[in-house]
Amino acid sequence: MNTSNRFQSFDLLATPVAVMQAQGRLRFVNAALEDALGMSRRTVHDHFFPDYFLDPQPLVMALAGAQSNEFAALRYEAQLRRLHHDDPLPVHVIVAPSDEPGEVIVELVPVEQQTRQEREERLLEQAQANKELIRNLAHEIKNPLGGIRGSAQLLEMELNDKELTEYTQVIIREADRLQTLVDRLLAPHRRPHVVGDVNIHEVCERVRTLILAEFPKGLKLVRDYDISIPEFRGDREQLIQAVLNISHNAAQALQERIVQGDARITLKTRILRQVTFGKQRYRLALELHVMDNGPGVPDSIKDRIFFPLISGREGGSGLGLTLAQTFVQQHHGMVECDSEPGRTDFKILIPLP
Repeated sequence: MNTSNRFQSFDLLATPVAVMQAQGRLRFVNAALEDALGMSRRTVHDHFFPDYFLDPQPLVMALAGAQSNEFAALRYEAQLRRLHHDDPLPVHVIVAPSDEPGEVIVELVPVEQQTRQEREERLLEQAQANKELIRNLAHEIKNPLGGIRGSAQLLEMELNDKELTEYTQVIIREADRLQTLVDRLLAPHRRPHVVGDVNIHEVCERVRTLILAEFPKGLKLVRDYDISIPEFRGDREQLIQAVLNISHNAAQALQERIVQGDARITLKTRILRQVTFGKQRYRLALELHVMDNGPGVPDSIKDRIFFPLISGREGGSGLGLTLAQTFVQQHHGMVECDSEPGRTDFKILIPLP
């Protein structure tokens, strides 16, 4: 099969792409379309591409329109047949003439992938907005907070009545508490990114030790590791903190089950191949799950759990998941959550070399 350099570049795209003769015969399919069809490009070469759809007629008509230059690009929804799959794949089809005469390019965007990409884009935009909001808010709070604390200390020095100094001590303690909160808000932006070789199972074992030290009874922490996962470059301490924050949240949510003695958190690692997230396609990615059998994330905050200062429990700072998302995003990854009563699954995705 003749695949020129300009065709080979389509393999870098995350979306399935086919190059056809205007009559509908396949000249090239990229790696993403090979995955979608479940067949190699060599197998499908010179096949009539409309036959791979439940209804071939829209593509046949689109090819005729492209051949007569009736449009620059045509879009429609379709169902793609797949080998070894009973259900077809819903796709958004984009048909456009190539620069070469008698050649047509078809891009297929899986509807599920399009929805996922839109969700990821929203998450990234929210994370960036949250980061700016936190940084600006923390700086705005920091300066007057120092003035309040300093004034309380000066006032205390002038007071002779011990009962009155109790009030100044309350001001100083509360100012210190707020200062600690502000420092936590600013911490991810201040601390340098220390990159080294990371073994994700060393990270998981460190988190496991810390959680079991805090919750020694009534909580079972299960390992489900894929030991073939290679080391990768990253900030080990940031990743420990990210996984610890998620695991600690899970343990806090399991308080009732801990009392009953049947609380469970599972740390599960797997390798994903040819996966797309964050608008990019990766050959390999780490998939780390932190799963618990708790009550689930409350519906009222499900869509906002990664927002700063949003907490599902009384007394929570609402920073743990925000910081976890920030640390993972600094590794070009992302955190997702799937939750229902009895099962909550936080999934961390990080590209691997």
